[in-house]
Order: sequence, then C-alpha cells, then structure tokens
Amino acid sequence: MSNKSLRILIADEQHFNRLRIERWFNQLGYYRVAPVQSLEELLTLVEYGREPFDLLVIDAALAGGDLDLVGYCLDNRQLERVLIYDGQQAWLPPLPAGGQQKIQISHVLLPDLASIQRLMAFVDPQDRSSELSFLSGSSVRFSM
Repeated sequence: MSNKSLRILIADEQHFNRLRIERWFNQLGYYRVAPVQSLEELLTLVEYGREPFDLLVIDAALAGGDLDLVGYCLDNRQLERVLIYDGQQAWLPPLPAGGQQKIQISHVLLPDLASIQRLMAFVDPQDRSSELSFLSGSSVRFSM
C-alpha cells in the first residue's frame, strides 16, 4: 500500500508532460501531486512550503541555465528526493538511483510508468507493489 501522505512536485514547461507524469503517480496511488510549469512557480512552492516535498520530478531544461539545479536540490532541505530527467539536455551526467542518494539524473526525455515505479521503491519503501515491481526488474536504474 502506498503512503498517501507523500508530497510530490512535478516541474515541466509542457502541460502534456506534467499531466502524463501526474497520471502515472495517480495510477500508483499517489494523489498529493503539485504540477508547476515554470522555474518561478517551483522556487515559490519550495521556498514557502510548510513541509518538505518527498519527491521533485523535474525536466532539466526548466532551469534553463538560470539555476544550478543539482546544487539547489542538494542544498535544499525542502526537497527529500529529486529525479531530474532529460539531463543530457542540460549537460548533466547520468546519476542512477541509489538507496540513500538524494538526486537521480536520467537522460530519458520523459520518465515512464516503470521508471517511476522503480523510483518509488526508494522513495516509498512501504509501497509493496513498487517494491515487487522493482525487485522483479532487471536493473536498479532508469534506462538512459
């Protein structure tokens, strides 16, 4: 059973991408999802949020060179875990998922349902369906 109290933030300029990612989280039982379309919205929500976000899923291109995205995420206590996708666009080296690792960088253009399931096995270890899916998978990281 998934932890329904997890707070998830999705940041992508493209409405279709935000909607697709949010639907995948909903399929997995996560409904506390906040989609944002701009860097300004992201920074405002993170800065003024009362409690930390359990997960930020962000398109690397959203920072647009205006922000050191990796540094910002590493230093920010309001972000527990981060998935940066389309990292190749921002010249970020791939950084696969790891148990205690705060940031994961993927070169995929958009994460799919299977990659989100694997990610949630780290973020929400109580989610038995994600764990089983993760354990039956052939690798411990996203397709790059």
